[in-house]
Amino acid sequence: MKTEKISELTTNRLSVYLRCLNELEAAGVETISSQALAEQFNLNSAQIRKDLAYFGEFGVRGVGYYVADLRQHLTKILGLTEKRRVAIVGMGNLGLALANYNGFSAHCFEIAALFDDDPGKIGTRLQSGLEIQSTQSLREVIQRENVEIVIIAVPASAAERVLEMVTAAGVRAILNFAPVHLHAKPGVKVKTVDLTISLESLSYFLANPSEDAVSVDSREFLRPEAGANGAAG
Repeated sequence: MKTEKISELTTNRLSVYLRCLNELEAAGVETISSQALAEQFNLNSAQIRKDLAYFGEFGVRGVGYYVADLRQHLTKILGLTEKRRVAIVGMGNLGLALANYNGFSAHCFEIAALFDDDPGKIGTRLQSGLEIQSTQSLREVIQRENVEIVIIAVPASAAERVLEMVTAAGVRAILNFAPVHLHAKPGVKVKTVDLTISLESLSYFLANPSEDAVSVDSREFLRPEAGANGAAG
């Protein structure tokens, strides 16, 4: 694998490629070229080759990619060879919806702990069997349950405090749903999902109907990066 820093856009695209490969394997497809992969899933063949070249030589000239092998490689690259245990802090409507979502387990993520400050919620057991615990026990539970990722679903005013608590417990990966920019310490990755910004982007599209229907994010995500090229595939 190349030693240069891999961009988050690249790793995001790897997740898309893996999802496509899952579909192909389920359909019984054994080999596919980068061009056919791009055409079938509305991707960019040059970008596929460039992204994969960061991690090795996977294409076979005249054949393309072996679907099962490439799927296995991407699973390993993305760290999905074992379950990642997740905790959710904030059991409001969003936190409860995430806690009750059954789709995480299919993608190697297991909800292992739930936390809230509200005494009326603490002790409540969800359909999953997990009990909402007090944030006062957050550090102890996170370390005991080997939690690696924390989802923050609290109001903006409490998000920074929660970030400090979970990083003090040793967590280095946080998915933040609070509408605020969090200041992470070195070695800690925070990925923010801001629903308001996404809605405002859609509102802009509605207010400007002459704009291209493809979102700015999608163009940035799927377009070829500068100098996109690659090996066989």
